[in-house]
Amino acid sequence: MQKMEQQPQQQNQLTVQNSGSLSFSSQMSKEDEEMSRSALSTFRAKEEEIEKKKMEVREKVQAQLGRVEEETKRLAMIREELEALADPMRKEVAVVRKKIDTVNKELKPLGHTVQKKEKEYKDALEAFNDKNKEKVQLITKLMELVSESERLRLKKLEELSKNIDSMH
Repeated sequence: MQKMEQQPQQQNQLTVQNSGSLSFSSQMSKEDEEMSRSALSTFRAKEEEIEKKKMEVREKVQAQLGRVEEETKRLAMIREELEALADPMRKEVAVVRKKIDTVNKELKPLGHTVQKKEKEYKDALEAFNDKNKEKVQLITKLMELVSESERLRLKKLEELSKNIDSMH
């Protein structure tokens, strides 16, 4: 164990020395390269070990969460059963209340639609009645014009007839 502790320290020192020598010389000795590789492989091995342990902890946490979820569901069911004991009709009452709420939510837009359609109907009926009044007025005017035209034509025909009679 003591040897392992000394080895990372030596490797850290070597790495520092290596990085220092890298900046000053472009060639590394084989021994330096071997030490660098060894330090790198040790570092990678530690990283892999850490990642493996991390995954193990994650799996344990997920397993615990699954158990907690199951227990939560079980407790919720027990609570529902306890509440049902307090009022045996409570569940049915809650269901009916939910249905009433749902129907109320559906009624609101339908009520708006009814009001809108009633307004459209009233507007259309008013427009229809206005046009009908206009039509009645036009028919009355037409009848007056036709009557006046007939009266004028009859008058003209009488005058023509008198003119013809006076010629004889």
